[in-house]
This record gives sequence, structure tokens and C-alpha cells, in this order.
Amino acid sequence: MLIAGGVNAAMLLVAALNMRGRGDTASIEGAYHAVHDTLGATIAVLFAVGLLASGLASSSVGAYAGAMIMQGLLHWSVPMLVRRLITLGPALAILTLGFDPTRTLVLSQVVLSFGIPFAVLPLVKLTGSPAVMGGDTNHRATTWVGWVVAVMVSLLNVMLIYLTVTG
Repeated sequence: MLIAGGVNAAMLLVAALNMRGRGDTASIEGAYHAVHDTLGATIAVLFAVGLLASGLASSSVGAYAGAMIMQGLLHWSVPMLVRRLITLGPALAILTLGFDPTRTLVLSQVVLSFGIPFAVLPLVKLTGSPAVMGGDTNHRATTWVGWVVAVMVSLLNVMLIYLTVTG
């Protein structure tokens, strides 16, 4: 996770430092061309590979977590082919129908942001509970900071959803 976070941070820094003031970076292709024009072909390809690797890693972690939840909590065992069809099918259908990939990506991330408060708020509550965590309970200051961050992230998600829906 540390390596993935480092790669993502490096990509954000490269993008922020080299694409400022460019009006053609609203799409993945535009971002590639902006990096190509400012840093050269090699860095542009590395940037594209980094984006692909980040997406694949994220998808892999999500699929693995889903499989563990299905097996561990629900005692369901879903065949690998069915899992792949369920996760890849909708994305391939949307792309096959000709929807704009960049807009679709942004909308998918907004939809995914709905789940963040439902994961983060219970996490802070449970990790601050001695009844649940026993001796591993978070310190009060850690729990307080966790609540502040969780509420701020939740409010930012509500704002993101509002701004996306209203244009």
C-alpha cells in the first residue's frame, strides 16, 4: 500500500507541476498529451502505465476484498468467472455503447463516494470502542481526530455529489 500511495502521490505531483495552465487536460488523452508535450514521450508512457497500474491494483484489491467478505461473512462461494463477469461486464457494456470514458469514470467515482461515510464512520466508532477493541482501542485523541476527518470527508463527498449533479 505504501508503494501504491507513493506512486499515486508522484503522479499527482507530476500532473500538478506540469499541467498547470493547460486547458486540454480534461480527459485522459489530454493529460497524456500534456505530459508528452512538457516532459517527453518516455515520461508520458510511464505516466500512462502508472495510471493503468493504479487502476488495476485498485480493482484487484476491491475484487479480493469482495471475495473475502462473501466467503467469510456470508459463506457464499462465487465462481471466478462469475465474479469477473459481474465486475467487468457493466464497464465493458458502457464502453461498448459509446459513452464518454472520462465522464463515465468521473461519474463512477462520484457513485463510489456514496460508500465512504458508511465505511469510515463505523470504523472510527468501532476502533474507539473498548467493548469491541479491548486493549487495542484507539486513544481518545486519535478517535477525536478520526471523527473530525470522517465528518469532513463525508461533507466533502456530499458537496462533490451536489456539484456533480448540478453541473
